[in-house]
Amino acid sequence: MKATDRLQRVMQEISQAEMDAGRAAGSVTLVAVSKTFDAETIAPVIAAGQRVFGENRVQEAQGKWPALKERMPDVELHLIGPLQSNKAADAVALFDIIETVDREKIAKALAQEMQKQQRQPKLFVQVNTGSEPQKAGVAPGEVVEFVNSCRSVHGLSIAGLMCIPPFDENPGPHFALLEKLGREAGVAELSMGMSADFPTAIAFGATSVRVGSAIFGPRA
Repeated sequence: MKATDRLQRVMQEISQAEMDAGRAAGSVTLVAVSKTFDAETIAPVIAAGQRVFGENRVQEAQGKWPALKERMPDVELHLIGPLQSNKAADAVALFDIIETVDREKIAKALAQEMQKQQRQPKLFVQVNTGSEPQKAGVAPGEVVEFVNSCRSVHGLSIAGLMCIPPFDENPGPHFALLEKLGREAGVAELSMGMSADFPTAIAFGATSVRVGSAIFGPRA
């Protein structure tokens, strides 16, 4: 099956999940995760109408997206992988949404770069809902305080929260926790749900889902 056919299937599944959850049609944004796939593989998916994409690494994205965005200026690019502070300038220049703000050092670096470049990518705070030591993200108990600090100390506008639940646990409680934290932090957007569990995420209030392998197939 071609990536464009799989894209159509995912779009249908999102529509069905919206309907099942009693949510408005089109209320969930599909972020097609194109990490590790080259421009040649991505181009037909853009041609099929997909406009929102996610990348894990700043450097990899720099290698393929500037040319693609030149051809399709309405493409929206999300950084969904961890960000190092020394890549903040590149991230602000290239990405429209940065989903992985997770510590003061990153918040400060982004604030400086956004002011310098006069560019305002939308920002999400990554939450480590499973409190996994090997995973990036703010601890659930510190989310509200961190979001407030981003706003008051660094002058950043935080649009939403993002999470990646532990792969071996039921994702539902993690999505419910993110939704609750979103309300407490006063943010409107929730980036949660991937290829295996995005219908569940939609039931719990996801505003965007990050789907890679269900569209592009397995990674090498």
